[in-house]
Amino acid sequence: MFLKNCWYVAGWSDNYKNELKAQKILGEDIVFYRQRNGQPVALEDACPHRKLPLSLGQLNEDKVICGYHGLTFDGSGSCVAAPTQQKNIPKRAVVKSYPVIDRYRLLWIWMGDPDKANPNDIFNIENFDNPDWGYTDGGILPIECNYLWVVDNLLDPSHVAWVHVTSFAGGGTDDQPLDLEKTDDGVIVSRWIYDQPPSPYYKDLLKFEGNCDRKQHYEMCIPGIALNKSVYTPPGTGGPDKPEVDKTYVNISYNFMTPVDEYNTLYIWFQHRNTDPGDKSISEKMNAGARMAFLEDKTILEAVQKGMAEMETPNIDLGLDAGAKLFRLKLQRLIDEENSN
Repeated sequence: MFLKNCWYVAGWSDNYKNELKAQKILGEDIVFYRQRNGQPVALEDACPHRKLPLSLGQLNEDKVICGYHGLTFDGSGSCVAAPTQQKNIPKRAVVKSYPVIDRYRLLWIWMGDPDKANPNDIFNIENFDNPDWGYTDGGILPIECNYLWVVDNLLDPSHVAWVHVTSFAGGGTDDQPLDLEKTDDGVIVSRWIYDQPPSPYYKDLLKFEGNCDRKQHYEMCIPGIALNKSVYTPPGTGGPDKPEVDKTYVNISYNFMTPVDEYNTLYIWFQHRNTDPGDKSISEKMNAGARMAFLEDKTILEAVQKGMAEMETPNIDLGLDAGAKLFRLKLQRLIDEENSN
């Protein structure tokens, strides 16, 4: 059901402190905490004795104490104390541990074989440390649907014309043809729209007035990370392989879909733009607008989950689903390969 030998975003780094935090990822119950030196820790949220969640215990000097009989575990998951049998710590009293790393203000977790966890495989965010780029605080949103419905949505530039009328919609988003491209890590669905009014979300952010050439770049990477790039440039300056001009505006929405279980998804995002790096008011406005749009998606996707689970007649696909279908095939092949080893 899920690809495990890869990095997922657990949440925002600053939400993990020197305290126990329970969370479910890929159907697995995990307890997170930070050691006093700031190092993050992730353990199976179950004591090996009677499977009481360790998150119901207490944290003491970087060690987790089970709230049932006091079995105590360090950050590696090893049992270091057994108060009821102090001279005989059970050899099988071991808790599964998960590799975790802070990067890009996010906490990443490796859900598969720990020996295969390579920090260099974490999704790369270009220009993250570029002082000329500004970014929003971002957000986190639980959605009651399978993560692949969110993936489909983020590979579909067309839905903005109906779902996001007051934000991301604009001339040409309803009927302009789409280009499909395979990548090593996933797929890209994109299109250029020429000499049309900008979308409401971007109208006041651009460095020029009037119509624009606009690119919608919807890219999905394994296991479920979307890079949605919006490019706005004065009419006549946009198009495939054309260089950016002084007034070209680029905003990238990074979207991280982390499956909670088969029916729930944790959706984490932030925007990254090539202008106004120090303007907090712009960041706040963009963040509020994005959250409003993603709440619109949430309403649609939760209804899709229900409709597809309870369908009475067969569903159909449209041409706009080509990118999503291609990504699903690629992901399923990797899951099948992982499970066969």
